[in-house]
Amino acid sequence: MAGINATLTYATVFDEVSRLNVSLNVFERAWTVRRPVPHLERANPGLTEARGQAWYLWMQNDTLATGILSFVMHEIVYFGRSLPWMIIDAIPFFNKWKIQNQKVPTAKEQLDCAILVLVSHFTVELPQIWVFHPAATYLGLEHGVPFPPLWKIVFHIAVFFVMEDAWHYWFHRALHYGPLYKTIHKLHHTYSAPFGLAAEYASPIEVMLLGFGVVGTPVVWVGLTGDLHLLTMYLWIACRLFQAIDAHSGYDFPWSLRRIFPFWGGADFHDLHHEKFIGNYSSSFRWWDWIYDTEAGAEASKKRRERKLAAIKARKAQ
Repeated sequence: MAGINATLTYATVFDEVSRLNVSLNVFERAWTVRRPVPHLERANPGLTEARGQAWYLWMQNDTLATGILSFVMHEIVYFGRSLPWMIIDAIPFFNKWKIQNQKVPTAKEQLDCAILVLVSHFTVELPQIWVFHPAATYLGLEHGVPFPPLWKIVFHIAVFFVMEDAWHYWFHRALHYGPLYKTIHKLHHTYSAPFGLAAEYASPIEVMLLGFGVVGTPVVWVGLTGDLHLLTMYLWIACRLFQAIDAHSGYDFPWSLRRIFPFWGGADFHDLHHEKFIGNYSSSFRWWDWIYDTEAGAEASKKRRERKLAAIKARKAQ
């Protein structure tokens, strides 16, 4: 593979990094080195200028290293998180918690969906992932050690959730405008009862447009603040994938997160969007739909009718 130091294995580099960085935990040793590795440099002069992760040190090409790591991470998280929902769909016991329990996806639907998603990942998302490292590094992305403190990682991920949710609401709502819906967004609504794998079942334009909210949000953040670690970026992507897949799962359990945080847009929230084809445009939270009166469902429609009737009565009383 181009970029990999042919005379060394990753294990060799990791062992030497571990020997010279005993103060780091095992994850930080696997992630990075903080200074040159003299023993390896003598046999491999090309390592003299290498700085950063043991993985990066071995690859000798930062863009290639980040691209491969990011893409593999994305695939493992996406299909790894979707697999439990596929198993649940196949077990009748869980049907009592399925929101639209008369519409359980078939094995063929799951397979067709997986194929299209894979094609999209390789043809649309992979190029975006490939350009992330040079763009973010230019703006100040950090990928050294030690890792940022836990509070900072949590804070950044929380900020990204809020920023991405705003982006998603407005652009998702725009995609429901007649011509845009027919030419772009309709594919995502192939399944009126969504399931986990269908989270990224969408047209290439939609994947790029809404995907920018996920990848572009951290890029904008690091451009404004100069403060972002690659580890935080990976954890953010993993959290957002979990949220998107769970929101498309079609199941609302007694222990679902939305029962703990009422503002959370869980599966019940997004399932209504697929069932009614309108409303509930946000990705993670409910407040944008509440503020702009775009909530879906019978209860929201009833409240809108009541407000409308109250407004009519008020005008007649004047």
